[in-house]
Amino acid sequence: MMCKKKTIGILGGMGPLATADLFQKITLLTEAETDRDHIRVYIDSNANIPDRTAAILSNGPDPVPEMASALRNLEACGADCVIMPCNTAHYFLPRLQAMTEIPFLSILTAAAEACKAQFPGKTVGILATKGTLSAQLYQNALGEAGVPYLIPETEEQDALMRVIYDGVKAGKGPDAYRADLLTVVEHMMTRGAGVFLLGCTELPLAAEAVGLTFPVVDPTAELAKAAIRFCGFRVRAK
Repeated sequence: MMCKKKTIGILGGMGPLATADLFQKITLLTEAETDRDHIRVYIDSNANIPDRTAAILSNGPDPVPEMASALRNLEACGADCVIMPCNTAHYFLPRLQAMTEIPFLSILTAAAEACKAQFPGKTVGILATKGTLSAQLYQNALGEAGVPYLIPETEEQDALMRVIYDGVKAGKGPDAYRADLLTVVEHMMTRGAGVFLLGCTELPLAAEAVGLTFPVVDPTAELAKAAIRFCGFRVRAK
C-alpha cells in the first residue's frame, strides 16, 4: 500500500504577496521532475486578519479569531502541517497551536537554525517589524540557538516600517524604499552585523527588488524547506 503523501496548509494573507512568495518558494525548492512530484498545498490567504504589529504594540484588534477561521479551513482540507508567512504572527502561535492537533512549523526556528548552520560565529542583524522586535521573537529564537545578534536602533526601526508598510505592502516599487533599506543595513554593518535576517516576510521581496548584495538569511525560504522536509520530500539542490 502506498504511503499517503503529507500536505501543507498555508495560513496566509499577512500579506497576500508574502503568501504568494512562500508558495512559490515551496514549488521552486521542491525536488521534482513532473507536476505530480510536487506537494499538495492548501492556501487560505485571509486578508481580513488584523495587523499583528498594531495588536502587539497599540492594543489593536486581536488577529487570532480571523487566523483561527483560516486554520479551521485548512483543517477541513486535511492539511498535515500549517505554516504562516508572517514573522510577527508567530507571537500568537501558542494560542493557535492550542486550538489544533495539526503541528505548526515555526519560521523563527527554521531561520535561527539556518543562521547557525550557514553563518557560524557571525553576528546576525535582525531586520523586522517593531512588533516582532518588541516581542523579542527573533532575539529569543537566536538566543536559544546560541547565535549572536544585533537589533536596529529606533530610527532604523522606523525606516524598516516604511520599507514594509509604505513600500512593499503598499505595492510600491524599489525606488520608494531603496534608500531606507540600504541605510539601515549599512549602519548595522558598522556596528558589527555580518549577516542579515530578513525577519518580515515583505523584506525578502524588498531585498530582491533592491538587489541587496549583503549576506542574508531568508526565513520564508527556510520555512519552505522545513515544510518540504516535514512532508517527506527532498529540497532541491542549488
